[in-house]
Amino acid sequence: MTDTSNTRPADSAAQTPRQSRLHRLMRYLPLIAPVLLWAVPCWVLLYTGQHWPVPVTLTGTALFALGLGGMPLAMARGHGRRQQDRAAIFGDSLLGISWVLFTWSVLLGVLLRLALSVAGVGEGQDRARIVTSAVLGVTAVLLAWGYAEARRVPRVRRLDVQLPRLGAGLDGMRVVLITDTHYGPLDRARWSAQVCETVNALEADLVCHTGDIADGTAERRRAQAAPLGTVQATRARVYVTGNHEYYSEAQGWVDLMDELGWEPLRNRHLLLERGGDTLVVAGVDDVTAESSGLAGHRADLAEALDGTDPDLPVLLLAHQPKFIDRAAADGIDLQLSGHTHGGQIWPFHHLVRIDQPALAGLSRHGTRTLLYTSRGTGFWGPPFRVFAPSEITLLVLRSPQQPTSM
Repeated sequence: MTDTSNTRPADSAAQTPRQSRLHRLMRYLPLIAPVLLWAVPCWVLLYTGQHWPVPVTLTGTALFALGLGGMPLAMARGHGRRQQDRAAIFGDSLLGISWVLFTWSVLLGVLLRLALSVAGVGEGQDRARIVTSAVLGVTAVLLAWGYAEARRVPRVRRLDVQLPRLGAGLDGMRVVLITDTHYGPLDRARWSAQVCETVNALEADLVCHTGDIADGTAERRRAQAAPLGTVQATRARVYVTGNHEYYSEAQGWVDLMDELGWEPLRNRHLLLERGGDTLVVAGVDDVTAESSGLAGHRADLAEALDGTDPDLPVLLLAHQPKFIDRAAADGIDLQLSGHTHGGQIWPFHHLVRIDQPALAGLSRHGTRTLLYTSRGTGFWGPPFRVFAPSEITLLVLRSPQQPTSM
């Protein structure tokens, strides 16, 4: 568990200018990223001393040019106003392929070439062709594995979480977290049903979904989301909005989740009681909600906790980990979040950390507040997960007043 409670204010102040520069750079990424993703592998694989026959060089260059032109066009048609699922699948797949190819072109193009040179293996052309073969081989293996990882039913990640203010009567409460299911262009209705079956096998007291249910409107993705209505919990099933809901008529998703028997915690809370002790379960809209323009949608922690006893422990659902600053300031005991996907395709996690305080797992913020960040149950966009496995999370809440054996 990461402890961030001793971070010095001076350190935070020193990081602010650097973070501001990084955020400014992020604004230009949509423009320069496609060029880099396709141009760098093209150069490394074709033009760094391989001396391929002219037909091979021309054919390879043409394929990279088609990728560079086709990927943004397909993504625009797939995720823009047209919402064409086939175009989205094609564009998203090209994005994943180009990212993996770019990553390993850079790494192997430098490190492997250097290692071959130090070892005295081959001449310049031989080394260049070995690098090309290695990049293509590693990329193919990682994409095949990453696709299987993205499409499988997530493994269950289990952990005990001790909350100092949790009463003995609540010790052993089982909380299951799913998040970022991202039902989308690839039909995953069967996968959705299998996820729900896995959740039900965990015999949870409380099941939580922390947003980003789907890409697309509730009406369009209803068939994939329908199995969520079969999820069972002895106490409650609760849900908060994610940022992707606000790209696709968020109120429709709130209404559908209510129809499926989930309780949308839109800046409100409920009380779970057991053994004479009480847990406050609260939720807030995603931090992007207010900018969506939808009436009544905003992240309001004060409203969510209105009327609660300040001495009771609080479990908070907030889609993005960055909400932890407000949660810690209010002394929340445990925040559950998603959003990051654990980076989804390594090494994208470095970019995620620019925007979010945590990538995955349990971390401490301030003197009391714990944050659990899930790597997500589904995937967004590219149907690949590389070194960032999906998860269904079982958190067993523990009270310091009870032995932890069970």
